[in-house]
Formats: sequence, structure tokens, C-alpha cells
Amino acid sequence: MYVVAGVTGNTGKVVAEMLSNHRKPVRVVVRDEAKAGAWRERGAQVARASLDDAGALAKALAGASGAYFLVPPQYAAEDLLAAQRPVVDAIAAAVKASGLPHVVLLSSVGAQHPEGTGPIRTLHYAEQVIGKAARNLTIVRAAYFLENWAAMLGEARTKGLLPSFLTPGRALPMVATRDIGRAAAEALLDPARGTRLVELVGPADWTPEDVARAIASLLGREVRVQGVPLDAVVPALTASGFTAGTARLFREMIEGINRGHVAPEGGRAVPRFGTLGPAEVLGPLLARTTAP
Repeated sequence: MYVVAGVTGNTGKVVAEMLSNHRKPVRVVVRDEAKAGAWRERGAQVARASLDDAGALAKALAGASGAYFLVPPQYAAEDLLAAQRPVVDAIAAAVKASGLPHVVLLSSVGAQHPEGTGPIRTLHYAEQVIGKAARNLTIVRAAYFLENWAAMLGEARTKGLLPSFLTPGRALPMVATRDIGRAAAEALLDPARGTRLVELVGPADWTPEDVARAIASLLGREVRVQGVPLDAVVPALTASGFTAGTARLFREMIEGINRGHVAPEGGRAVPRFGTLGPAEVLGPLLARTTAP
């Protein structure tokens, strides 16, 4: 039995689907019972628990061979780091109390650093705290999500522009969330002994211009990158619903990416490469922004 959190999001959904496709028993953790129906229809067990409830999580983990966890975003929190730490602490407490044999934790490139990484600071903390609680742990440090470009697709379609806070012309590791889910599911099926660190990137590094060319090919029109200064990050994110404190953390993260601080560690990490590129990921997302 494998326990999967985050099944209402991109990566957890893929993990649970892949395990089910391998005919492995799955128990999904949901906070809202209304979102459990589709998983029951697929034959999954359902555990209702909030990720900040250590007692309920420990019950959900009972009898499991392994579990997949991530730390959900809380963009409405003024102090994002303080809001997420109780979730990490509850996961660690549940893992220890349940005696779970193996944990797969979604982390991020750059999580080796305690500072200068914005919201990734929570994942540095999670790696340390859950690492102490888990008998065996696989940490999947994922690169920049290709899906992060989705917010810019409407402007690409209507104006032929791809706004980018990332430095134009600089190639960066990026990865599809489906590749993340696949890597996590395979890690559950091949559990670590001790702590295993996996750094997951795409099949190649891409510049913002590479992403723009992929979108242009999908749209059949020219799309050019429009570099946006870092000072615009906080106003742009607060306008889209982020609190000012969370927006400042994201500015720190983007600055860290641009100066090479938020990057794979290498060394002790096991490198892994995804298979999907910008066109495969953004094509279906772009279709949703296309006017009828």
C-alpha cells in the first residue's frame, strides 16, 4: 500500500495514477471528502486528513510501504514560511509515529541552501526535519516547473509577447510536473536505503527564448521575450492575489535563480532527466487559453 498526498494537484495526481497503472494499492490523502469520489471509482482507498494534522496523517500512513509528500503552497499567507512549518512538522511527526518504511519528498533545486531562495527555504527545512524522522527518504529536488509559464500564455496569444522575470538568453534547467510525478512514483517502487537525493531536470536546459519559440510554433505566430525587471515581481504577484510577504519571497527566489544560487547541487545528488519539453507541456495548456 502506498499513500499519496497532493492528488488534487499536478504531481500527486500523476504519482497515484502511475501506481494504480502498476496495479499497486493506493491510499490517497484528501482534506475535502468531495474530491475523493474519482479516486474511489479507481479503486483507491481514501484517507481524510489535513497535512497539518499529525494524528490523522499517522492513521493514514498505517500499514503503508511508502508515501509521497509535498508541502502545499499557501500564497495567501503573509508569512509563508511560518505558515508552512507546522505542515512540515506534522508530516515528520506522522512519519515517525507510523514507522513508515520510506518517504518520497518533493523538494526543489536550491534547497541545499538555508537562505536566499525565497519559498524554497521551507523545503530546506523539510529536508532536514523529515530526514530526521524518516527511516528511509528519497528527496526529489525538481527544477523550475515548465508549467510556471502558463500564466504568460494569454499574453503570448494576444500580443505575441512572453514576459519573463528570468534572465533572457540564459539557459536554465526546467522540468514538467508529469515527469516529477513519474520520478516520484518510480522512487516509491524502488525505495531508498537511508537518504537518496535525486535532482530532476528536463531533457535539456532552455532559455526563455526557447520557450517563446515553442509557443510560437504552437500558435503559428511570432512570439518574442519581454524581459521584466525584478522590481516588478512584487506588484505583479500582489495584483494576482499573493500577499506582499509571499510576493517578496518569490522575488528572492527569482533573483536567486537569475544569479545561479537556486540551481542543482550536483556532487552527491543522483541526476535524473525528464522527457517532456516546452511544446509538450504548454501545448495542452495553451489550448485552454485559446478563444473559441
